[in-house]
Amino acid sequence: MALQSVPIPILSPELLRDILGERRIQLLEDEGETVRDALGTRMVLNINSTASGGGVAEMLHTLLGYARGSGLDVRWMVPEAPPEFFTFTKRLHHMLHGVDTGISLEGPDRDRYDEVMRHQMVELKSVVRHGDVVILHDPQTAGLALPLMAAGARVAWRCHVGSAEANGATERAWEFLRRYLTGVPTVISRTAYLPDWVDHRVSVEIAPSIDPLSPKNVELTPEFSRSILQAAGLIADGGHPEALTFTHRDGSRGRVERTADILQSGPPPPADAKLVVQISRWDPLKDMGGVMAAFAEYVVPRSDSHLLLAGPNVSSVTDDPEGAVVLQQCMAQWAALPAAARERVHLACLPMQDPDENALLVNALQREASVVVQKSIAEGFGLTVTEAMWKGCPVVATRVGGIESQIVSGENGILVDDPHDLAGVADAICTLLEDPHAAAEMGQRAQQSVSEHFLPDRHLEQWADLVLRLLRTDPHGAHHVGAKSSALPPK
Repeated sequence: MALQSVPIPILSPELLRDILGERRIQLLEDEGETVRDALGTRMVLNINSTASGGGVAEMLHTLLGYARGSGLDVRWMVPEAPPEFFTFTKRLHHMLHGVDTGISLEGPDRDRYDEVMRHQMVELKSVVRHGDVVILHDPQTAGLALPLMAAGARVAWRCHVGSAEANGATERAWEFLRRYLTGVPTVISRTAYLPDWVDHRVSVEIAPSIDPLSPKNVELTPEFSRSILQAAGLIADGGHPEALTFTHRDGSRGRVERTADILQSGPPPPADAKLVVQISRWDPLKDMGGVMAAFAEYVVPRSDSHLLLAGPNVSSVTDDPEGAVVLQQCMAQWAALPAAARERVHLACLPMQDPDENALLVNALQREASVVVQKSIAEGFGLTVTEAMWKGCPVVATRVGGIESQIVSGENGILVDDPHDLAGVADAICTLLEDPHAAAEMGQRAQQSVSEHFLPDRHLEQWADLVLRLLRTDPHGAHHVGAKSSALPPK
């Protein structure tokens, strides 16, 4: 049950100057200097459940990379824990989204959770010094908050998931977390997710962001995108250059060498096909099966487009034990489709051995797509939506969670009110396929929206403000439940 250190790239904010402009870069540099002076010899440690395979891990690579590039001592650790721990916390994650998993949150499962927290705390006591800042992420780490505060650390717990619509599942999940988090400063993607017992005076809303220079979001020419997808076996036809090279986040050169697994769903779509794409984890809340059903029943009769559902290789995502089950369900659903629909639906597992290569494949797929779909049943924020919008791709998504914070329906994307409305999702897809000019204008507005609200400088400034406020707290006595000293002071 050890904690493993994750390497963090050093990313200079200067790299963003051409995108952000002089004024935004200067503000970012000033903020970095202020935090650097306030930290002195102290560090900022982040702990989350995995170093790859999800939006939180990807965001931390970027956020912490630019923090290091600003001269800050930031570190990142992930836990090793038994599979039963991650099965339990994944179901807890679903409950925070409002999905009743039917599990007990007491008895052996809570005992195991507490045991994992105790083992991790033993190791952390040799890592975390008095006055260090520790930012914990999501339910997998919540049980560390109060013990770390008792040890003199300045602690915040950041939750990336939730639901604005409270129900029995959300109430049970938050009540489970309550004993670990009462009095702990809380960071949330949307304040509407917080339960009543969380003191809003100790909570901060910070939305995620994307890095426009990462392999997932960097500008690619249409020709290069097409060559990448052909090399990875994700679209058919034509050759590709002998050496498809790209730049890793650490500055080294890489090559697109691995191919995706096209899973029992026939060959990849032809190169000239209009492509509808959803890229997600194989997670029941992402509803890949619902996208397939909507496309097969309603889009196939109206369009000659193809659907590609792409997710990670399930063996590579350690904190998501449901992935293999969902993937198998999608494969069985595909096999039961009518022949005409089966020929135009494709399932792909993307290679995960090289995170930057994987990110480049996602980038190319989003740029190749005529429409990107995110038909989530629930969503904490939805960075796949942000990424597609940044590339100027029109997006059809469900009006859930943080997606609603990104898309103004009819302006920079299309929102479908009911996640279970297959006909509505399909109609939105066909509307964009049938009017490429309007779709392109929508994509342009989407890119501008991301530029204004969801790039790293805004996120880093809010993160820096959080760190500064934590540094102004008095850790003595802050571990007492409800203690005033645990609250964030005013800005």
